[in-house]
Amino acid sequence: MSLNNGYAAYANNKIMTASPAELTMMLYEGAVKFCNIAIRAVEEKDIEKAHTNIMKVENIITEFQATLDRKYPVSKDFDSVYVYLSQRLMEANFKKDKEILEEVLEHLRTMRDTWKEVMRLTANGTQVT
Repeated sequence: MSLNNGYAAYANNKIMTASPAELTMMLYEGAVKFCNIAIRAVEEKDIEKAHTNIMKVENIITEFQATLDRKYPVSKDFDSVYVYLSQRLMEANFKKDKEILEEVLEHLRTMRDTWKEVMRLTANGTQVT
């Protein structure tokens, strides 16, 4: 088994055995990573790389929206944030605007850090009694 195949198997296993809370954290981490890559690509004037990574962030935001549990009132607030981030990402992609991407990145980091704290306080997303 080559190193790449071994890593792919490890990564796949990590995803397949993750709790819903851990999967959410992985998505936040991915969104932050891809947004950082997009920012660097804009700085380097690599339009294709910027577009590809902005689209990856947009796809993650779309996944967050699709998996919102709408039975909770707070889901409307999250949906509003996701709609806003999606609009900003579309604008950033059209203009290849680093400042907009940095704004989105700040929101993503805040949401990721909040989720990390939720996981810590609830024993990895399960209710502590």
